[in-house]
Amino acid sequence: FWAFAWAGGQGLARFILDHPETVRGRRVVDFASGSGLVTIAAKMAGADEVVAADIDPWCETAARLNAELNGVSLAFAAADIVGSERAADVYLAGDVFYDKSFAALLLPWFDALERAGAVVLVGDPGRAYCPRERMTPLATYEVPVTRALEDCEVKRTTVWRFGQAAS
Repeated sequence: FWAFAWAGGQGLARFILDHPETVRGRRVVDFASGSGLVTIAAKMAGADEVVAADIDPWCETAARLNAELNGVSLAFAAADIVGSERAADVYLAGDVFYDKSFAALLLPWFDALERAGAVVLVGDPGRAYCPRERMTPLATYEVPVTRALEDCEVKRTTVWRFGQAAS
């Protein structure tokens, strides 16, 4: 799945580029980075350190090639970091709430990261297991997608801040 620009990642990358202050001068982890789209956006927006993290071994090659094409460098962690202690100021997660069991693993980790002082931003195009009630919407974008992944050609995706539920 690293070969596609998923809707949640596209929205999250757009948000980062539109709001560089979100990552500028900070340590950032792009969780489930895939092709590196969001990692590259964070680097272009001025993040001090950005680590792309994904368990798929093909992601590192794709992310490095895409970074090179965009004139940036990145670090890559080929590891399952779910549950790890806070190692960054900002965690970016595009399109991660597609599966019930995976969402169940992410929620306590995102909670712990947020309690430890990290900002956790999620890009989500309305996936079934997205915990909207536990987040605050920051922006919404219409992004082009491929019919190989979605049931339409344009998808509405929202960027959320985890752990700060809307009142």
